[in-house]
Amino acid sequence: MTSFSYAANPVRVVFGSLHDVGDEADRLGLGRVLLVAGPRYGDRAARLLGPRLAARFEDAAMHTPVDVTERALKLVAEHDVDGVVAVGGGSATGLAKALALRTDLPQLIVPTTYAGSELTSVLGETADGRKTTQRSPKVRPEVVLYDVDLTLSLPVAVSAASGVNALAHAVEARYAPDANPMTDLLAAEAIRLLTDALPRIVADPSDVDARAAALRGAWLAGSCLDSVSMGLHHQLCHHLGGKFGLPHAETHAVLLPYVMAHLGVADANDVFELTASLPIPHSLAELGLTEDDIAGEPEAELLRQAVNGTRPTAPPSLKALTRQVVESFAGAPDRVRELLTDLVETLHGYAIRTDLTQEEWEYAIGFLTRTGQISSDTRQEFILLSDTLGVSSVVDVLTNSRTPDTTPSAVLGPFYVEGPPETPQGADLADGLPGTPLWTDVAVADTEGNPVPDAVVDVWQSNEDGFYDVQLPDVDGPVLRARFRTDDGGRLRFRTIVPSAYPIPADGPVGHMLETAGRHPYRAPHVHFMIAKPGYRTLITQLFVAGGEYLDSDTVFGVKDGLIVDFTERPGETGRRLEFTFRISGSSA
Repeated sequence: MTSFSYAANPVRVVFGSLHDVGDEADRLGLGRVLLVAGPRYGDRAARLLGPRLAARFEDAAMHTPVDVTERALKLVAEHDVDGVVAVGGGSATGLAKALALRTDLPQLIVPTTYAGSELTSVLGETADGRKTTQRSPKVRPEVVLYDVDLTLSLPVAVSAASGVNALAHAVEARYAPDANPMTDLLAAEAIRLLTDALPRIVADPSDVDARAAALRGAWLAGSCLDSVSMGLHHQLCHHLGGKFGLPHAETHAVLLPYVMAHLGVADANDVFELTASLPIPHSLAELGLTEDDIAGEPEAELLRQAVNGTRPTAPPSLKALTRQVVESFAGAPDRVRELLTDLVETLHGYAIRTDLTQEEWEYAIGFLTRTGQISSDTRQEFILLSDTLGVSSVVDVLTNSRTPDTTPSAVLGPFYVEGPPETPQGADLADGLPGTPLWTDVAVADTEGNPVPDAVVDVWQSNEDGFYDVQLPDVDGPVLRARFRTDDGGRLRFRTIVPSAYPIPADGPVGHMLETAGRHPYRAPHVHFMIAKPGYRTLITQLFVAGGEYLDSDTVFGVKDGLIVDFTERPGETGRRLEFTFRISGSSA
């Protein structure tokens, strides 16, 4: 089963009438409302709000200019407003969201177009010719009230453009990198409703059923887009809209089939045919752009086609390419075929969903090359990469969660060395190194509690400064690293020092990745153990110091609650003591 998470949109959605606006305002506890609406609907909404109306603002503008928001904010302050009611298209909705971002005022949105933005936590604002987009739960409206009658007088061209804008929300949700089965369902139904309704609205603008279907489609499209990250389509539209002052819905409508074709989405030609049949602009040139304007812009070839309005040319069928590669493994052994097929489909899907560029791919190849070049017998950068991406921990859980009665396992880490020296019990692993002394008294037992004698136990840890012996060229021979055998009672005793938190090696590609991502490189303090005996499953694990640093943010995601142990202080003793019983299972478990 594919794992995924989905958070239901908390907006209250009402399909009713503008006459319900007063009741919905009361439900929100609003007594002093700022009404954002043009004169077309503003007078009627003002009458229905009655004494709840504290102020009106009629100058909402496309792309939500910050200076317009600042003017509206003055009204909010002057009239002690406790909520915003917006009636209109995307401009009114955008202004309400911008006000909520700055004031946390509740919003009641009454859309009169098919934008769908009223269902999202996304806000785009423009200042100095640049549009920036952000997500915040503060801008998601509390209530959305749909009244199909308000859309009946919406001009056909505006209806079609805003409907394709909503369609773009649904399409983008389908290829978003964090799409999931629930958003797929919402998007598919939104696409079905909108592609059916828009031609009907063009043919008969008074078709109430078609306009109601378009509203439902816009609602679903906005809902699914709110649950995923925005991709190339919105990035381009917001960039061009803010830079050149292009109309929002029309820009989305023009670019949609071109972005779909660029990403290899199978329905690109169908969407192109749909938009070509609607009374909307069909090229960026109709919106005022020229090829000179897009010179140097990202995705210039895509935009060039959109400027000219020519049929979009898709790259070679990406699905066919993936299928061809998968079929090349037909003769491989079953498990090899399964692993390679899933790997190829996952990698191809990742490249398509993220619109991976040649430059990004070459950087990734270079990153992996550097990772291999820095690896050696004493440093395994690939393991470090696997650890910091959480892959090692995923494989660990998949491999070892089948034995729930045993001690939890943990990642091997990059500093294990095969064949450590066999050492008698009671030895001091620190060999005079500075640090807080630690007396270790552990036992190895089976899942029934019976001692496991003569088990081989490899132990390794870092020094007080966070370095393993293999990282220290001046260290002669293994230090803080040994191989023991349990005694007849399954016991093992040795001395060492209390481990401390330490950074993983940060001078290589993995360290650069963490720095770029804003992540710290630290591991929680721990001691490594590997326990093996014929007839038993080998246990690779770590014991973490209770109360130690980074337990909740270990950079390799290796901490498990069952491995956090008290390194206790004993009255009259200098240092600490570690006591623990490891439980291992038979190899057939």
